[in-house]
Amino acid sequence: MSSPITVHESKTPSIRKVIHIDMDAFFASVEQRDNPKLRGCPVAVGGSSQRGVVAAASYEARKYGVHSAMPSSIAARKCPQLVFVKPRFDVYKEVSEKIRDIFYEYTDLVEPLSLDEAYLDVTSNKKDMPSATIIAQEIKKRVKEKIQLTASAGISFNKFLAKTASDIDKPDGLTLIAPNRAQSFVDRLPIEKFFGVGKVTAKKMRLLGIIDGKTLKQWGQEALVHRFGKAGRYYYNIARCIDHRPINPNRIRKSIGAEHTYGQDLGSVEELRSAYQEIIDTLLRRMSVSKTKGKTLTIKVKYTDFTQITRSKTVGYWIDNKTKISELVEVLLPTIDISIMQVRLLGLSISNLNHEIKGPYQLTLEF
Repeated sequence: MSSPITVHESKTPSIRKVIHIDMDAFFASVEQRDNPKLRGCPVAVGGSSQRGVVAAASYEARKYGVHSAMPSSIAARKCPQLVFVKPRFDVYKEVSEKIRDIFYEYTDLVEPLSLDEAYLDVTSNKKDMPSATIIAQEIKKRVKEKIQLTASAGISFNKFLAKTASDIDKPDGLTLIAPNRAQSFVDRLPIEKFFGVGKVTAKKMRLLGIIDGKTLKQWGQEALVHRFGKAGRYYYNIARCIDHRPINPNRIRKSIGAEHTYGQDLGSVEELRSAYQEIIDTLLRRMSVSKTKGKTLTIKVKYTDFTQITRSKTVGYWIDNKTKISELVEVLLPTIDISIMQVRLLGLSISNLNHEIKGPYQLTLEF
């Protein structure tokens, strides 16, 4: 582990201590942990069919240019020895919950972003530890010993900087961006490395002469809003290390879903009906694991030309079993037109979910 920024923590009042934990190649690492034969091998979690997509890639696979969201056919060409493994989302969810239990030993202010990453506010923590860096080190050590997986951690005084820091020294990294070095760090940061700046926006910014934090900071807020809409205010602030977003422990999932891409196009309502039954089973397993039910069912259809449509139905009861989901699918299927074009992907999701909202309020204490 290394930290490109080595400084003493400030005693400035009211500055928060935020940690961003990001598991390293999470899905692929779980598969390598559970199957010793995969260790050291380039692994892709996802379907190996012509239309499959990589959900996650091990670091061995990333050396060949394989990455998540890449079509499996391209990944296989880049790395002929690539091993494809079917995803086990129920297992990933279970592992994620065990990791989160470790977080809660230090603070209740935990905001999960996904199964493999979360923000923690440790300004005031359960163990009364003054150093956020030491807390991050302890969490990483405990995850490795208890879960047999590695994580990277970023530590700073706001979300933007903590998340940026966690990506600097992967895998198994630990990086602190302290207050007295934050601005100089952001000034040097390439615009592509800014969280919230995607490839398209970064390209647009470079055409405007914005290549890093320093050149971004030269733009006024009004000019950025004119060029980039409401996101311009966010860009204006992060160029100045300003990010007041609190850690939200009540962050809730808005939907839960399942989908499948087919090797051969589906061309009839009967084929869609049959295919949806398997997707329903997958959706119900995920709902069971997350103890979730909802009142809105949405079906997704992607045609062979990649155009996509969704149809939804909201009911006054909880959708929580196969019969109810199947009945709603039957209601929505007639709204899908396959007379002109066949279907390559089907999906189902449940929203309008039930949640138990719990968690303490935000604290802001001495850094």
